[in-house]
Amino acid sequence: MTTSDFNTTFSVDQSPNEVFNAVTNVRGWWSERIDGGTAQLNDEFTYQRWDVHKCTMKLTEVIPNKKVVWLCLDNYFSFAQDQTEWAGTTIEFDIAEKDGKTQLHFMQRGLVSAFECYNICSDAWTGYIQGSLQNLITTGKGQPNPKVE
Repeated sequence: MTTSDFNTTFSVDQSPNEVFNAVTNVRGWWSERIDGGTAQLNDEFTYQRWDVHKCTMKLTEVIPNKKVVWLCLDNYFSFAQDQTEWAGTTIEFDIAEKDGKTQLHFMQRGLVSAFECYNICSDAWTGYIQGSLQNLITTGKGQPNPKVE
């Protein structure tokens, strides 16, 4: 099945539990400037990057070692005219064992190429997921945005 929503996938040797723990350690791979809970059902957290991007996420699905889903409650981009582009989208982390490895499939359902922010956001997500999150899983050290910027 093809989708126009942004998605990316990678596989690692680590267990589904290790991948799940890294995904829910949002401060370890996305940003040290996260306010709120990031691991339990109904947790809400706010991400902020300078005065460029700020959003609030709510965890709407948490299945240990299998899936985490965030709902974007609100969003602000300094570089986009339409501030509603992310609002209502879901960010999904699906974890599965495949061919002797653990596969992580990331999708932002609703982030589509027609969005003004698509190129910037898809590039950023690729770096965070394929780089920082994968490194957190495989080496124990991600490259999140620093807390003080």
